[in-house]
Amino acid sequence: MPLIRPLLRHNHSIISRGKHILNKISSPRINVCAFSTSIHWAKFPMGPPDPILGLNEAYAKDVNPNKVNLGVGAYRDDTGSPYVLKCVRDAEEIIKNNNENHEYAPITGCPDFVKEAMAFAYGDDSKVLTENRVAATQTLSGTGGLRVMGELLAKFGHKHIYVPNPTWGNHIPIFGNAGLEVRKYRYYDAAKSGLDFNNLIADLKDAPEESAVLLHVCAHNPTGMDPTMEQW
Repeated sequence: MPLIRPLLRHNHSIISRGKHILNKISSPRINVCAFSTSIHWAKFPMGPPDPILGLNEAYAKDVNPNKVNLGVGAYRDDTGSPYVLKCVRDAEEIIKNNNENHEYAPITGCPDFVKEAMAFAYGDDSKVLTENRVAATQTLSGTGGLRVMGELLAKFGHKHIYVPNPTWGNHIPIFGNAGLEVRKYRYYDAAKSGLDFNNLIADLKDAPEESAVLLHVCAHNPTGMDPTMEQW
């Protein structure tokens, strides 16, 4: 308490803009009031359940000894627990031993990380890198990166984006909430259990000039069906 007492010499009333929360603070003790869900927060609708999290919950409740969880793409051991690769553990040790100072990173992320990530993705001798044709930024997860990219596209004139059909379910609301119309190009032939390559090419050729297109570079989600090197 000694750190906050000097700040609380006088009584203060904190009132929300909607006048739903009233919290009186008296020195030297803080009285915390409970938030009333029936007055203000009840107006916030419950979001739809996440199908993947729901599948995980169903898996946890299932008593079948032979159950297998295919809901999240992650390495797991024979007990169903996450399996951490040795290379990840080695990387953790390297980072720990570097004795980093935890300084704030620039707005586009850690420069060394971004540089090495681009070299890993495109190759050290890639023309797109040597010709400075690629821009990159560090983001919070893949979905975070898509949201940043969606807002960037929308801000600078793009009205729509093409995504494969099917694509991961989160992609559509991510781009929609970023202000883009989501259009689809044909990708997977369910009848043949393979890539619908000819129709994919036809749809992309029919797309308007300067359209934005989302491509899954590898391990297409959710089909796992990727183009061959020749098709790329």
